[in-house]
Amino acid sequence: MEEIFSIRRADFDDINAIGFLAQQIWPETYGEILSPEQLKYMLDLFYNPDALSRQMQEDRHQFIIMEHEEEAIGFASWGPVEPGIAKLHKLYILPVGQGKGLGRGMLDFIYGILREEGISRLRLNVNRHNKAQRFYEKLGFKIIDREDIDIGNGYYMNDFIMEAVVPPGEYDDDI
Repeated sequence: MEEIFSIRRADFDDINAIGFLAQQIWPETYGEILSPEQLKYMLDLFYNPDALSRQMQEDRHQFIIMEHEEEAIGFASWGPVEPGIAKLHKLYILPVGQGKGLGRGMLDFIYGILREEGISRLRLNVNRHNKAQRFYEKLGFKIIDREDIDIGNGYYMNDFIMEAVVPPGEYDDDI
């Protein structure tokens, strides 16, 4: 039997689910890259309910949730940067769902929305030691720069900036 995954837009009612997913995903994703202290600091900084609410409302980030049998297993967010360019801020899937094409499915869903909005390029930051860099390269992203972002408390995000052209095509909300 084929597994069915679905993607839907997220809203304020999904803030707790997004925070819960981040708490499960980040230690696996960043455990070998960041100290436990920095990991906790960043989760608290970016995924507390007020921060997520601010991202949705003030920063105009759009969020989606990926579900399997009505259970949230991943999320993504993006927002405008400059005319014609959006930035992918988040794209995370529970470790049990990784390697199944679900990240690409979420990205295809986002591309569909970006095409409707007239956005031609998608930019993102990825930690310079994160294996996700290879995932993005396989999907056509290229490194265009690097930056070290002071996030407070003596911590920095040491990132590559990557960018891809939004491909033509259609998306389907059933993966």
